[in-house]
Amino acid sequence: MTAYALTDSWTMTRRELARWGRQPVQLVVNLIFPVMLLLMFGYLVGGGRGVNGEYRDYLIPGMLALTMAFGLEGTMLAVTQDLNKGVIDRFRSMPMANGAVLVGRSAADMLQSALALVVLIGVGAALGWRPGGGPTALIGAMGLLLLFRFAMLWIGIHLALVAGKPEMVQAVQILVWPVGFLSNALATPGSMPGWLGTVVEWNPMSHTATAVRDLLGVPGTESGHTWPAVLWPLALLAAFFPLAVRRFARLSR
Repeated sequence: MTAYALTDSWTMTRRELARWGRQPVQLVVNLIFPVMLLLMFGYLVGGGRGVNGEYRDYLIPGMLALTMAFGLEGTMLAVTQDLNKGVIDRFRSMPMANGAVLVGRSAADMLQSALALVVLIGVGAALGWRPGGGPTALIGAMGLLLLFRFAMLWIGIHLALVAGKPEMVQAVQILVWPVGFLSNALATPGSMPGWLGTVVEWNPMSHTATAVRDLLGVPGTESGHTWPAVLWPLALLAAFFPLAVRRFARLSR
């Protein structure tokens, strides 16, 4: 049964990857957008209040985390478009594992997210950024970032199934912005008003960004955030993965 589900999920993943060839502009835009944010905040807007050492060293790990929170609208739009075009109904009429369509969509998104991390790290290196801790720490940091992305992705899939229509995705996507900007991705909580700093410290993304900075040897970073950076995404997955699969199973009832 597991092998059957994995085969169906891989078939749906290849379907999503085939869209890259037909719609390369969307892929390129998704890869360039975080680079533009990095250059804007690093060189145009500036910042760095309360940051020990070079702001670039603080900013780039934060931008890696921010990239994992943003860009969900592509997946959400694809899900709602399939719903409204009747594609999912046709898939559900086939002998296919329940949820394979969603798993395939999420797998393709994770591949794109990994590629986005590689591109952003490469741009950071071109700007003179050098991650500390060695290759093992870098791999561990990327693992935490992709785990956070995976959790955010299933929240997005569930919300897309609830929204049901492509025109509703933009309204739902707005909910992602507070998660991204009410975090320590761009500034330290200590540089914010007391109540806001407290909210920022509790943000799951802040734990991921801090853990990534710690792994990559950013000066002045608090330790002890690795476990929260693992447990928060797992808790979100435990809540939203079954919700999304259950919602999908009830679509044609």
